[in-house]
Amino acid sequence: MEFVQIRRDLHKIPELGFQEHKTQRYLLNYLHSLPQERLEIKTWRTGIFVKINGLNPVKIIGYRTDIDGLPIGEETQLPFVSEHPGQMHACGHDFHMSIALGVLTHFVNNPIDDSLLFIFQPAEEGPGGAQPMLESDIMKAWKPDMIIALHIAPEYPVGSIAVKEGLLFANTSELFIDLKGKGGHAAYPHQTNDMVVAASMLVTQLQSIISRNVNPLDSAVITIGKITSGTVQNIIAENARLEGTIRTLSVESMDMVKNRITALVKGIEAGYNCEAAIDYGSMYHQVYNEEKLTREFMGFVEQQTDIELIHCDKAMTGEDFGYMLKEIPGFMFWLGVDSSYGLHHSKLNPNENAIGKAITTITKYIEYKGSQA
Repeated sequence: MEFVQIRRDLHKIPELGFQEHKTQRYLLNYLHSLPQERLEIKTWRTGIFVKINGLNPVKIIGYRTDIDGLPIGEETQLPFVSEHPGQMHACGHDFHMSIALGVLTHFVNNPIDDSLLFIFQPAEEGPGGAQPMLESDIMKAWKPDMIIALHIAPEYPVGSIAVKEGLLFANTSELFIDLKGKGGHAAYPHQTNDMVVAASMLVTQLQSIISRNVNPLDSAVITIGKITSGTVQNIIAENARLEGTIRTLSVESMDMVKNRITALVKGIEAGYNCEAAIDYGSMYHQVYNEEKLTREFMGFVEQQTDIELIHCDKAMTGEDFGYMLKEIPGFMFWLGVDSSYGLHHSKLNPNENAIGKAITTITKYIEYKGSQA
């Protein structure tokens, strides 16, 4: 299948956010190989907007795919392994792009009454491309009346789609905390302010926010995934850096968690006689599926004989597609790809049979929506 090969080509060239130059060039080469009569193609930074003008347009239906990779060294040993050391499509954006191209190609050759807008968005994994793309002049001129997107799901079987109305993905925020104390000889700790000790205490205290400040009937996560401190075993560390992520199911909980982090960090400053700085980095708005459109889509999927509909629960994953759904009615759904390794894993290996099934299902759904007034 052509789009399986496209997926493999793209898998070889993963690039980080706003550095997707090879990826953009590959996509543009493909797009320019298609019949151009109804196509309008515009670039935005390393992203692309593609409009297919309808035969008798009443509305614009939007479809968004992300295009960036992750800073992960690949360990799949696939014949089309990443050619970029330390970078990998470990979140399935190679799948997302090939599916989008498959759907787009169908409608270039088989236009419907309504116009379609395909958005190839950079920097989903960071620092966030959806919001600035949404605010671009191109998007304002071509703003769709509804928009959809998918994300691969390793835990679901091929031939399944998982979705729910309302909240699907959490609010997320990056978290970076820098501590600066006073270093010195390991034999004279009383002459120093040890940032390994301060950082260790702070990590423990941060977990108390979840257990003691968040409503037990609500949900939130604080994960510190990386700590950097010190230079050698017999020198007390002068600096420490904590890097992590925050996930909440409401905007209000996110604000509360950040306020508590600020208070605890101030306490560390006072208790360990050090200086601290907090940076919340990129924040992603929750993915909230519009109820009416999602219910309609679920009903449509239930009528398909080759696709199983799964009613899923909300997840603590983050996705900057939430910014688009904040402004445009639409939804995101999970596509089953049946991998024994999960998202962001160096051995993620989705089943490529899901590509054709996704293209067929999305094409049928857009044809269905395009037939409605």
